[in-house]
Amino acid sequence: MSTIAIIGSTGTIGSVLSRRLVRSGHQLLLVGRNEEKLRALSEELDQPYANVDLTNSLLLEEALMKAADAAGGIYGIVNCVGSLLLKSAHTTTDEEFRTIVETNLFTAFATVRAGAKLLREQGGSIILFASAAAEIGIANHEAIAAAKAGVIGLARSAAASYASKNIRVNVVSPGLIRTDMTRRIWESSASATASAQMHALGRLGEPEQVASLVDWLINPENDFITGQVIGVDGGLGHLLSRR
Repeated sequence: MSTIAIIGSTGTIGSVLSRRLVRSGHQLLLVGRNEEKLRALSEELDQPYANVDLTNSLLLEEALMKAADAAGGIYGIVNCVGSLLLKSAHTTTDEEFRTIVETNLFTAFATVRAGAKLLREQGGSIILFASAAAEIGIANHEAIAAAKAGVIGLARSAAASYASKNIRVNVVSPGLIRTDMTRRIWESSASATASAQMHALGRLGEPEQVASLVDWLINPENDFITGQVIGVDGGLGHLLSRR
């Protein structure tokens, strides 16, 4: 089985996904910018890693190309990179906005560009991450909503561009998931309760639930799915909660 590259593999969702895929028998390339965390995860899972500045598209592409050569091909690329900024537009600085766009949208574009070059001979799967905030208006999410909405538009266009090459491009769109990045929200009882009530199911999501969807999407058995945005969001993106 060809390698799956996990970009942002040391984050909560990325590491949970990496462990799940290894248990399923996949070979991985762990990609990230924190070498200490990458090395620890690499040793735990006995999988190679590439320490890359994820905002440098040339270095990212080079790392993926080397991994493909070493492993005899890459079948899938998952970009788990993300960040969070809870501010209204008028309190967000230019620097903060640029950082959000660079981290979330630019890395997604770099992933698609590299993936299109790597996968167009044999086909494969590219999975990007958006957010329910890109699909429904949530106060103080302007910057991240804009970036993640861009990811959705990027994925749908790329899915159309590369369908003839049998490259599938899909998006996973989480609600509020219990990760290290969202810790300051869910560790507070008041904010955790308020956030849970925004979801129609009345609870927050877990990283394993997101990893389960990615594992399913990247499976070649499910290769008739492309251009889709699939929520793991307790209904947040499309349902009006009555709680």
